[in-house]
Amino acid sequence: MAFGKPDLGSIMPKGEAFDPALANKIMGKFGHSGFLDMEYVGHGDDWVELSVDWREDLVADPETGILASAVIISLIDNATSMSIWTKLGEFRPQVTMDLRIDYLRPSPSGERVYGRGICYHLTNSIGFVRGFAHNGNPDEPLAHASGTFIRIGDRIA
Repeated sequence: MAFGKPDLGSIMPKGEAFDPALANKIMGKFGHSGFLDMEYVGHGDDWVELSVDWREDLVADPETGILASAVIISLIDNATSMSIWTKLGEFRPQVTMDLRIDYLRPSPSGERVYGRGICYHLTNSIGFVRGFAHNGNPDEPLAHASGTFIRIGDRIA
């Protein structure tokens, strides 16, 4: 551990595929994930879905109860990042290089928000992702996202 934060490379079981549920248990205690109390929802070969419950302290406008956009950004950033590790089958350090979020509508007061990230392409150093946020029905999205992450350190051979 460096600076009191987990080193996923040493915590994740060696020789086993990246497990987003386990990673969220670890990462979900620190930074934005910890503050927002992000929960693991599910995953597939190239996608991860997380969620955040509505809370009054996350509201941007007290009159409407609409969540702050930073909640959606953090949720999608985490889900898309984890989708790369899931597709790779292992944790590798990376940083968000670009993440575009197109908001379609606000998240209503009191509603849980789900964020799904999908890794659709990998190069030796870049992961390409897309994602969306919704309130429980993926056919009624709150936002769409697209972005890239760059791996730091070693590269895929």
